[in-house]
Amino acid sequence: MSESGPKIEAIRVLRDQLTAQTLRTPVVRCAAIEDEIGAGTRVIAKLEFLQRTGTFKARGALATLHGLTAKALKNGVTAVSAGNHAIATAYAAKMVGTTAKVVMISSANPSRIVACKSYGAEVVLVDDVHKAFDVAQSIQDKEGRFFVHPFEGPTIALGTGAVGLEICEQVEDFDAIVVPVGGGGLIAGVSNAIKQLRPSAEVIGVEPEGAATMHRSFSTGRAESIDKVTTIADSLGAPFAMPYSFGLARKNVDRLVMIDDLQLRQTMGFLFQAMSIAVEPACAAATAALLGPLRESLLGKRIVLLMCGSNIDWATFSEQAIFDHAD
Repeated sequence: MSESGPKIEAIRVLRDQLTAQTLRTPVVRCAAIEDEIGAGTRVIAKLEFLQRTGTFKARGALATLHGLTAKALKNGVTAVSAGNHAIATAYAAKMVGTTAKVVMISSANPSRIVACKSYGAEVVLVDDVHKAFDVAQSIQDKEGRFFVHPFEGPTIALGTGAVGLEICEQVEDFDAIVVPVGGGGLIAGVSNAIKQLRPSAEVIGVEPEGAATMHRSFSTGRAESIDKVTTIADSLGAPFAMPYSFGLARKNVDRLVMIDDLQLRQTMGFLFQAMSIAVEPACAAATAALLGPLRESLLGKRIVLLMCGSNIDWATFSEQAIFDHAD
């Protein structure tokens, strides 16, 4: 399957259009990670966890809502999320002057539920992610709200493509970029932009073992689902891939790797101790992959790590992170 994603000119237009509602997040040289890897490896992180709402998700949600008709905006929007996409949809709805009714998993971090409500959204809690999509469908049918998909469709790829565009503007040269993978919306947009601007750069996706939908999809050649999500990285816990984002990823992503929850927890602790940043498990995924399965193949290269989100409270972070990272 092959998909033609948004052109870089359209991504640039959207990014400029959303300047007042999103941030051009910084990139930083990560000396602590470089020292850990050694051999002259150069590591630069794109700090998308500093984006408005705490993750990259605001970009795709705003891109989607800015493309709606006045009638659709009047009816409001709905979304399904473990937290980050729900927060982003609530924020985007407030920015464009409409309402949001979001469906969240009851196990979602309480701070994320509070964040959704702070933007004026109504929050509906359900037991699992599969049921969440059914509830969102019911909301669409009964209330006429537009469903803002968390990771599928051209507008999501348009929004997340801005991350790839900014990286190419901010980093003069790099050999590889490592991107966390959940449903695939982030890596679909980022890889599409990167391959237009830096076609020789290797795009590598990283999934948790307990939510390896993209691995399964790459293996069969079509968008696949999994029976159960079992990972602490709930932001990467999509129960299925979908055709558009999968198609873009299949076209532009060079390879995928997997990490386990122990690696995520160790990396959360390492990032806190080495760089004084407290991030959610999904945000640690790219670094965990570099410290783990990618260490040997990327040794001595110039690498960009996409750090995607920081929506976690201290109680949860201190419970999940392991502070004894060893060589």
